[in-house]
This record gives sequence, C-alpha cells and structure tokens, in this order.
Amino acid sequence: MNPLSENIDVVILCGGLGTRLRKIVHDRPKPMAKINQHPFLDILVEYLSRYGSKRFILCTGYKGDFVRKYYENKEYPIDLLFSEEKEPLGTAGAIKNAESLIQSNVFLVMNGDSFCKVNIYNFLEFHISKESFASIALIPTDKSNDCGIVKITETHRIVSFHEKFDDAYGFVNAGIYIFDKEVVSLIPAGKKYSLEYDLFPTLIRQRNMYGFVENQQLIDIGVPERYELAQKVFRNFTYQTMRR
Repeated sequence: MNPLSENIDVVILCGGLGTRLRKIVHDRPKPMAKINQHPFLDILVEYLSRYGSKRFILCTGYKGDFVRKYYENKEYPIDLLFSEEKEPLGTAGAIKNAESLIQSNVFLVMNGDSFCKVNIYNFLEFHISKESFASIALIPTDKSNDCGIVKITETHRIVSFHEKFDDAYGFVNAGIYIFDKEVVSLIPAGKKYSLEYDLFPTLIRQRNMYGFVENQQLIDIGVPERYELAQKVFRNFTYQTMRR
C-alpha cells in the first residue's frame, strides 16, 4: 500500500436528485442504483479501498436515509461517515457541509454516480509534485460525451473550462479531485455552491490548479442507457472490502 493514499480522507458526493434516471431507479438515490446486486457506491468504495483508502465521508442529500440504513449496520474494515444535507447545497456546498469530518490536510473527492479507472497513486504523486492547490483527473475528449471540456497548458496547469464540447482540443473532467484542506475555507457555508461553475473558475485565476491526464473510460449512470452499459462493464467486478 502507498502511505499517501492510506492517510487521506475520501469524500464521495452522493446527494444528487438523479431525475434523468428516476424512471427506472425511483426508490433510492442514484449512487445506490443496483449494479449486478450491489449498489454502484460499493464499486467506488471497493476501488479506492484497493489503494489503501480507509476513511470515507459520504455526502448525502436526496433519500440520504437510504444510504445510511444500508451501510450503518454492516461491518467493513473501513470507516464510513455520513454528512447529510437538509437542503441541496451543490457539489462544493456538500464538501463544505462535511468540513468538520475531513481530517486529512489533503483529501480526495469523487462523484458518487460515475467511475473512472484512474491510478490513485499516480494522481496523488502528481498533485504533490506540482505543488497543486487543487487537481482534477482528466480524460481525452469524446464527442459522444455531453460533458464540458477542460483546457490545460503543456505543464498541465488548468487555464479554462468550457461548458459545451467544441472542436478545440481539451479534456473531460472525470469527476475525481484532490484538494488541499484550505480549499474548503473558500466555499461559503450554508449556500448552494458548485465545484464546476462557482469554485473552479475562481481557483484557476487565484491558485495553482492542475489536470492529471489518463486515457481511461468515464462510466456514469446518469441516464438509463449508461446505467445499462454499467451493468455490462461491471459484470465481473469482484468485491473484497465491500462483501455483504
């Protein structure tokens, strides 16, 4: 195990409404949608556990009780903590809401409805070597993807975000981040605040912010078609930490 990854907290954003998926997954929050009999969230926790992560903070919102009830009575060799929103706070606001639970000076954040097979060891080492204040995992653009794109310099410093795909060369945000704890102090408390639209545009003007690039596939379960694809992709996924 790498001590870098063993000693940092992991924050997983689980509070989205999941409206586009709700016609086929309506009884639970999106990260708890079943993928071959396991909630999608189990896949994320299992993957990060393989890198030595031991302390997870689950930021819940819509149907948050469903997440807590599923995990709180199970015995796992990791710590699962819950940060619950009483009202939607956005992706950055959810992190601010979890501030009192975050103990490590550097912490990792992951969207709870997507997966990208990023090498966490390499990502952490990149973040440290660049003396980055905030780092984003990036993958090459794909015109079939409806995400915006991120543009970086030759040194991988992030210079701009574009909401819609254009023909210019750039990268897709993989939904995995490494932040210095000081980032949390820049997020207003008790206010709906977005990483992508509020925090990141401010950071690229004021701080060192870098993009870590890997040629991987981004799998999200936000719409029925991609949810069905995830069933196939993870058909043979094995569990050690998150065994029931």
